[in-house]
Amino acid sequence: MVRSLWTAATGMIAQQVNIDNIANNLANVNTTGYKTEVNEFKSLLYQNLQQRTTTADGRPKPTGAQVGLGVRNASITALYGKQGPLLSSEKDTNFAIDGKGFFAVQGSDGNTYYTRNGNFDWALGENNSNMLTTSDGLPVLDTQGRPISLSSNYVVSRITVTSEGSICYPDERNVPQPLGIQIGLTQFNNPAGLERLDDSLYAESAASGQPINEFTSTNVERSKVLQNYLEGSNVQVVDEMVNMIVAQRAYEMNSKAITASDEMLQQANNLKR
Repeated sequence: MVRSLWTAATGMIAQQVNIDNIANNLANVNTTGYKTEVNEFKSLLYQNLQQRTTTADGRPKPTGAQVGLGVRNASITALYGKQGPLLSSEKDTNFAIDGKGFFAVQGSDGNTYYTRNGNFDWALGENNSNMLTTSDGLPVLDTQGRPISLSSNYVVSRITVTSEGSICYPDERNVPQPLGIQIGLTQFNNPAGLERLDDSLYAESAASGQPINEFTSTNVERSKVLQNYLEGSNVQVVDEMVNMIVAQRAYEMNSKAITASDEMLQQANNLKR
């Protein structure tokens, strides 16, 4: 009975983490580029109550007797394979990725980070240059890993971006011409292994593998950059509400198992009275 107390307690702890994860998904339902995160479980150790033995006439028993000791959270996995909805925007510096790529940005510590949030702006850089940055002011990188910067001679409201991410500016005939700068897009062999940070940023990890530059690699399917669009969150509110109900019921059942075990212990203690 003491074993059942601890087993049910592990179930309550696991379902509490599950509820926390569902709440995080619902909180980010309007976060640009957010990917739904799924909680996964695994069983704990099993205790042998009876080994596989033989019957009285020598025939082997097909099964033994083992009892599980509970559950734990195995991982929280983001569903990168599911594309979020493409939301139209009137802002020329809003970009959505149609594909598996990530934008690369330079963090305040000088390291490269990755994001699906294409809510960018033109900010004033060194020597009055125009630098493409995130809403937090982090420089967006090109295919060479350098910050995207244009001289002050360009009127940023006239800049357009092709589906390949090439930055263009109209000539005297008002025909957009490439400037030789392309927004960098990066893929990973295992995007679920990326380390999730705040501000919709991701960091490379040993589990994600090395970043793959879409511009220089021929072994990946290139993503498309869509100007005047943003990728919405792929969170399905109805699914998350159903998952929350299931988690609540599981939490409730585990709490009732603790109550039942406590009552059985109480009755056992009353036997000697």
